[in-house]
Amino acid sequence: MSSRVKIVLTAASLAYCLLGPAMAADLSPTYNEPPAFQWSGAYVGVHGGTAFTGMPNPFAGRNGFSGGVQAGYNQQMGPAVLGAEIEGSYLGGAEHDVQGGKIKEKWRGAAKAKAGLSFDQTLLFGTGGVALTKFDKSDNVSSADGWKVGYLLGAGIEQGFAGGLSAKVEYDYVRTPGVETTSALGTSKTTIGSHELKAGINYRF
Repeated sequence: MSSRVKIVLTAASLAYCLLGPAMAADLSPTYNEPPAFQWSGAYVGVHGGTAFTGMPNPFAGRNGFSGGVQAGYNQQMGPAVLGAEIEGSYLGGAEHDVQGGKIKEKWRGAAKAKAGLSFDQTLLFGTGGVALTKFDKSDNVSSADGWKVGYLLGAGIEQGFAGGLSAKVEYDYVRTPGVETTSALGTSKTTIGSHELKAGINYRF
């Protein structure tokens, strides 16, 4: 074998040793990590649960089953999620004691700010805002104030799924001061504290 052939074969062997692993790496499939779950965007949804007047039993006879709709917008910044939401609920006639009788909660609208911390597809959040509740007369009460403004505080947990769907459980406390009622004992003003425990489904788009 001539010296020239030996040199060519040696060069080819060295090239294979150097380039072979790189070529094999180029041919191997690449792994792309899936994108992180995002809570940003607008959403609409429905909810249902119970409106109750006192702890610890939300299913006592004086309480009512609630249901309604909500819409909002979230903005995610790292693990933090900020948002705003409006909702409307039918409260099923949850009863409250007032001077000389009882009144019922019938309807509620609320405008809320939200702040939470996301753990990928799980969101823990707190909420606060204003609530407008409609009160109707009930046992031994001849008149009630109607619509009254109060404030709302709450907290919840929401779980995201594929396709823009998520499910949540939320507790809200609403305090409405100065609800005026009239009964056989006269006219009085009462601060009403009410609770709502609900589950809901949202669709993000």
